[in-house]
Amino acid sequence: MAQASDTQATRRRWLLLSPALLILLFAASGPLLIVVIYSFLTPGDYGGVVWKFSTDAWFNVVVERDFFDDTLSFSDAHLSIFWRSVKLSLMTTLVAFIVGFPTAYFIATRPKDKRDIWMLLIMIPFWTNLLIRTFAVMEIIRNEGVVNSLLIGLGIIDQPIQMLFTEFAITLGMFYVYLPLMVLPIYAAMERFDFSLVEAAYDLYASRWRVLRRVIFPIVKPGVIAGSILVFVPSLGAYVTPRVLGGGKQLMLGNLIELQFGQGRNWPLGAALSITLLAIVMVALIVYVRAAGREEMSHG
Repeated sequence: MAQASDTQATRRRWLLLSPALLILLFAASGPLLIVVIYSFLTPGDYGGVVWKFSTDAWFNVVVERDFFDDTLSFSDAHLSIFWRSVKLSLMTTLVAFIVGFPTAYFIATRPKDKRDIWMLLIMIPFWTNLLIRTFAVMEIIRNEGVVNSLLIGLGIIDQPIQMLFTEFAITLGMFYVYLPLMVLPIYAAMERFDFSLVEAAYDLYASRWRVLRRVIFPIVKPGVIAGSILVFVPSLGAYVTPRVLGGGKQLMLGNLIELQFGQGRNWPLGAALSITLLAIVMVALIVYVRAAGREEMSHG
């Protein structure tokens, strides 16, 4: 009787879960499956696809064929965009960590009744549209913007510094947009931190750097890893910020994918690039999961 009741309970749970599972299957896996299928088809003359199997799209992700003699060579344009995307995403993550870690530490060390106010200030940018925030950064760093006007007014420079439409502008924009995603996980880890351990370390004559490196950082490391993933992943696939602040000169993966589905009219290549971006993100998530797992094992 007990086994029969357990079986009925299991069936009931699966029946209740079936609507959500169907939604996940068709709403999430369905579009992804379409992209995978498109990546193995032939591009149409004016966009779309021709239902003829081909692996040229995957071939053209990293390799290109010469138009005149059919010789093969690495696709320098695609590889440079891959490298730029990874490089700027890593730089954004690093800068966000350098600023986000002391910010989270500052908030976590405030009185409890004041922490919510500081967290509110961190969250306010999320209430504004991403495009508006990006345009705000553009107004600050453009040739006639706040920074250049201030430097010229102080007599530090004679002519504006070209900051807009550069990799620096893209990094600055993504740092500003994704900084809260770094602060929140680190703050959540620090809020549970027992600061009496810091006092004990100081009593044992440990320097501030040693306390940070040997006491604070190992305990809040899972929050740092989570924040780094939360910043790196969206930075890697960013489209709006590189498009506005890069001016079409500093393409990243998101812009390259849009270009293939738009002006390039090569949907299979755009689909293959999309799956490649997904694979890079999956690798980053696997690294995070393994690192988090090792942290849990090391702390018992």
